[in-house]
Amino acid sequence: MADSTQTEPPEASDASGEPGEASPQTPNAMTAIVDQVVTLVIAISIALAIRHFLVEPFRIPSGSMFPTLLIGDHLFVNKLSYGPRIPFTDLRLPGWRTPERGDVVVFEVGRPMTERGSRNIMPVDLAPDGTPTEDFVKRLVGLPGDKISWRRGQLFVNGVPADMSPAAEEFVDDRGQHYAKAWEDLGDCRHAVLDDPRPRDPRFDRGTYIVEPGRYFMMGDNRDNSNDSRGWGTVRLEEMKGPAVILYWSWDVEGNMLTFFDPRNWWRAEKRWDRIFRRVKCEPIEASIVGGPPPLREGDPAG
Repeated sequence: MADSTQTEPPEASDASGEPGEASPQTPNAMTAIVDQVVTLVIAISIALAIRHFLVEPFRIPSGSMFPTLLIGDHLFVNKLSYGPRIPFTDLRLPGWRTPERGDVVVFEVGRPMTERGSRNIMPVDLAPDGTPTEDFVKRLVGLPGDKISWRRGQLFVNGVPADMSPAAEEFVDDRGQHYAKAWEDLGDCRHAVLDDPRPRDPRFDRGTYIVEPGRYFMMGDNRDNSNDSRGWGTVRLEEMKGPAVILYWSWDVEGNMLTFFDPRNWWRAEKRWDRIFRRVKCEPIEASIVGGPPPLREGDPAG
């Protein structure tokens, strides 16, 4: 008669072959992929939060802020100064301070399409719904309630001409155009401006602008070659990203942001090493020597 005794299953053994508990299962490939994706999402979220609430990079694409900012300057905007905007709303968190006369500000404008297929410029809140926006950088010259005039190359604030003192040397842009350079005082802010010797555009001389409550008047330091509030209107605080604070890179390259990742530019383009980590700030008037501050050298920061 056959033996009906059942054999016991073998005990689990460890790597040494001795009986023991089973080894834990190693993470599979899917778990590793999920871990990597979660890490990437966290890193991107932190970067976006820093960009939206703390600092944001901006590239200078034009010469409207000569000589303060040059084409190819890359700078950081301080989002905390005026208070960062809450995403998808017009609400802002409390800022360190309110916008001040003389600030170099990055802000948004509306760019609606014209009948001729070009892009117009207008305040964001006055543009049609769905209008694309673009970042501009200008100097804040008019506060709410101010009366701003521009007559024969001279800025007037509330009927008083801004103090001007000529610089000892001229400014030459990258195309060889020569400009007279001067120092302008806006309250406690002294900064450099340019005067184009070519015939002045009469569209800038439009009498006196009264800055509406809650709005600000912007002008470029290259006064005769700047598309600013004299032509398209004023800016609300809601459209201001913040004041420019420091240059983190500068080179003689025009074009969009993709030029920064073109390796050919890293070898061929002229680097402005002396401008890197320079602050974008006003020269305090009380600290100036008699006769005005020393003239700027080509490429030196001003304002």
